[in-house]
Amino acid sequence: MNQVISAYSGIKPGQAWVNGGIEYRDENFITFAEFIKPFFKRLNLGYPKFYKMDPLSKLGFIASELIFKHIDLDLYDKKRVGIVLANSSSSLDSDLVHQESINNRSHYFPSPSVFVYTLPNIMIGEICIRHQLKGENAFLISEKFESSLLFNFVNELFLNNRVDVCLTGWVDLLKEQFEALMMFVEPTGLAITEENSGMLLPFSEETMDDLYKKM
Repeated sequence: MNQVISAYSGIKPGQAWVNGGIEYRDENFITFAEFIKPFFKRLNLGYPKFYKMDPLSKLGFIASELIFKHIDLDLYDKKRVGIVLANSSSSLDSDLVHQESINNRSHYFPSPSVFVYTLPNIMIGEICIRHQLKGENAFLISEKFESSLLFNFVNELFLNNRVDVCLTGWVDLLKEQFEALMMFVEPTGLAITEENSGMLLPFSEETMDDLYKKM
């Protein structure tokens, strides 16, 4: 059975979009924090745990929320909703903060709240906790965005009947450089409704490459 992308979102410095339409724009920010905090407030999610997350998790969290505004997760078995994400920086942004906290032996105070985010799959954990997702998940590391890496991994999950649907994409952040592209993938027959029949995209390497180039 072929799969389709039934919703997608993207975030880059200055703007964010979902399903091809601009969702948020702010070209006057200086830091990632100045960009993402008002964006989160505008979404009015009522989820205070967001403020405790590291920057990478905040980026992935918001990218997923943009998709889940258009996807009703209650229609799916949450034990079979997969998540497969990738980036090139892993959790280096938090790793550097943690390293700084242990470099100065006279003020040695490593923070548990920082240390917990020194693994990139914690971002997936935050998304799963938010939506009670319990399906297969994986975080992949690649030097650059590789559609083939994501496509082959996700396609294998479907072929082996490990998931019914899957959230996949690229979420990368290091210091003030950041970008995210997320896609919700599901079988063609499950995805088509009267509302979205004209919005579905084929799940393929070519489609993912095209979406990434448009960022």
